[in-house]
Amino acid sequence: MRRSDKEIKDPEEIDAILQAAQVGRIAMAAGDSPYIVPVNFAVSNHHLYFHCAKAGKKIDMLRKNPSVCFEVDIPGDFVCGELACSWSMKYKSVIGFGQAYFIEGADEKKKALNILMKKYAGGNAFSYSDDALDKVCVMGVRIEKMSGKRSG
Repeated sequence: MRRSDKEIKDPEEIDAILQAAQVGRIAMAAGDSPYIVPVNFAVSNHHLYFHCAKAGKKIDMLRKNPSVCFEVDIPGDFVCGELACSWSMKYKSVIGFGQAYFIEGADEKKKALNILMKKYAGGNAFSYSDDALDKVCVMGVRIEKMSGKRSG
């Protein structure tokens, strides 16, 4: 990281950002074509989870190349300056890299969806119809490395 003064080294602070951020972005590539999409996500035990439709560009790309980069952030306030180039913004962010994988079995899908639901809805008791489980694609990312950064 070029600006070591902005680096977040505390794993607990990085985890707090991952828990608080509401939207993440998953970046992937196929050949020389990059692609990035926003997702609702949750992180547990060095795995990031998200769900999506069972077909589409994201699925096609991940089947060809499971390597991903993800980013989450918590924006803060603008920092006004006297000159245009002295403006800034307060933020906290995490960038990570890992390998995406498809979660296939109903029980495994439920476990991952429970992690997502707990983050966004709270609680622990969730039920899913067989039809809903069959229609959803649930993805995991084995997190290989992460770094955190803050400004302000």
